Amino acid sequence: MNYIQKGTKQFTLTNLALFAAGFITFANLYVTQPLMPQFAHDYGVSPAVASLSLSVATCVLSFSLILFGSLSEAWGRKKLMTISIIAASFLTITLAFAPTFEVLLMLRVVQGFVFAGVPAIAMAYLGEEMEPASLGTAMGLYISGNAIGGLSGRVIMGMMTDFFNWRIGMLVLGLLSLVICLYFIWALPPSKHFKPRPLQLKAMTQSLFQHLKDPGLVCLFGIAFTLMGSFVTMFNYIGFKLLDAPYNLSATVVGWIFVVYLVGSWSSTWFGSLSDRFGRQHVLYIGIFIMMTGGLLTLPESLLVKIIGITMFTFGFFGSHSIASGWVSRRALKNKAQASSLYLFAYYFGSSVGGTLGGVFWVRYGWTGIIVYITSALAITFTLAAVIHFINHSHATIATKAQA
Repeated sequence: MNYIQKGTKQFTLTNLALFAAGFITFANLYVTQPLMPQFAHDYGVSPAVASLSLSVATCVLSFSLILFGSLSEAWGRKKLMTISIIAASFLTITLAFAPTFEVLLMLRVVQGFVFAGVPAIAMAYLGEEMEPASLGTAMGLYISGNAIGGLSGRVIMGMMTDFFNWRIGMLVLGLLSLVICLYFIWALPPSKHFKPRPLQLKAMTQSLFQHLKDPGLVCLFGIAFTLMGSFVTMFNYIGFKLLDAPYNLSATVVGWIFVVYLVGSWSSTWFGSLSDRFGRQHVLYIGIFIMMTGGLLTLPESLLVKIIGITMFTFGFFGSHSIASGWVSRRALKNKAQASSLYLFAYYFGSSVGGTLGGVFWVRYGWTGIIVYITSALAITFTLAAVIHFINHSHATIATKAQA
């Protein structure tokens, strides 16, 4: 059937191409996060308003994911991914010339829409084209491209802002992304196993709502919302804290703090293996607890303790996210891709709403307010995990009685 196999040249090219697509998408999506203090200064807006530079993009992205996934079923995988990354790259270049914050936000709205092309389609492409025995490795490489892209965008922008200014940084990242787009177009093989299907919006809508009738899935979607809302709040406002006294760190140093994301690539894998031994429920509890502990450790003034806290928080987040997202595909009995898209919708919508709402706490109560907000959100996450535990226990009890 001509599936792509590990060890072949085609496997290498395909994975590097999708690694590149993930890199472009997430480097450009999160490029404004380290710039929020700069936007607040340059445009004269509050931190909460400055956070909209990321929130509007993730909000539109959350809705677009479902649309792009459906469009790709009719229009094809590579074509939509190519349009997505080229448009995103050009829009980053355009951001460099935004005369007002309002114009910048409008460009980010459009960018949020086109960003959805890769995360909504890449995994479907891999699932269709890869030999099953090679799929796990391919998925891991694609996800690592997402993580490294998000990290690189933040680091590049922090350094460029220090050495030049953020507008030059946007130009550099946008042009770099366009060059990488050319590699993607050349390297990614056309789909061989994709079969276009007509758009059936009514059937799609019905199946989406069917997932919402499962209280366990609804709890998992809620966990995605609160987890990501907490996580993005931490990294939206830590820059404001560290650029100010008594730390007075440079934008470059603050940008490099995002290197703690790398612990997530390890914790997500480790938590997955732990869940096989001890069960998803218990491991998810542990991940949430680690996030809470890490958040509280950022309260002391010591910079070292703060960095340890941020690292723990990040470790717990990626581990918890890997458990919750994997649980969705296991729990959904059919239309698993749609269930995953709803999880991602809640995930990115939580980033949008949670990250901006956190700005209100920052302005009114400072860093203590941020941690109270994050801890409260994680308490809700813990409660939702407990509800799933109760649902599963109830179903197991009913099944046992029925067999008796």
